[in-house]
Amino acid sequence: MIEVFTDGACQGNPGPGGWAWAISPEGVVHGSGGAAHTTNQRMEMTAVLEALRTVEGDAITIVSDSTYVVHCFRDRWYVKWQANGWKNSKKEPVANTDIWKPLIELVLERKPSFRWVKGHSGNPMNDLVDRLAVAAANGPFVADRDETPDPPVQDRLFEF
Repeated sequence: MIEVFTDGACQGNPGPGGWAWAISPEGVVHGSGGAAHTTNQRMEMTAVLEALRTVEGDAITIVSDSTYVVHCFRDRWYVKWQANGWKNSKKEPVANTDIWKPLIELVLERKPSFRWVKGHSGNPMNDLVDRLAVAAANGPFVADRDETPDPPVQDRLFEF
C-alpha cells in the first residue's frame, strides 16, 4: 500500500495558490505546483489529480485534510453530479468541473482509497505537504494565467 499525502494552499481565497503531494513515509518523492489566481478547493483537488497522474502502483491511499475531496469519493457525490448533468443538490452547476471530471475518471480507473487526516495537527506528512503547497503558492507565476494550475514540478526539494 502506497500512502500519498496531498494538500492545497491559497494566499487569500481566491488568490495565489499551491498544491503538493508526497509519498509516505520518507516524503522524498513529491510534486508541487501553483497558480497565480485560484482557490483553496482547486488546489486541494489538483494535488490529488497530479498525485494520481504521477504515482504508479495498484494499491494507493490518498490521505487528505480536505473533507471536500474525501467526502466526494467516500459518499460518491460524483455519481449524483453526473446523473444530474453536473448540477449539485441546489440545482446549480458543480464548481470546478474542469478538475473534477479528469479526477473522477482517474479515481474510477485507479481505484485508490481515501483517508481524511486533520490538518495542522502534527502529522509529519500532512505538515510536509502543507509546507510544500505554501511554498508553491509563494512561487513564481506566469503573468496572465487563468485558474489552470501550472505543470507539476516533481522531485523539487525544499529545506525547512
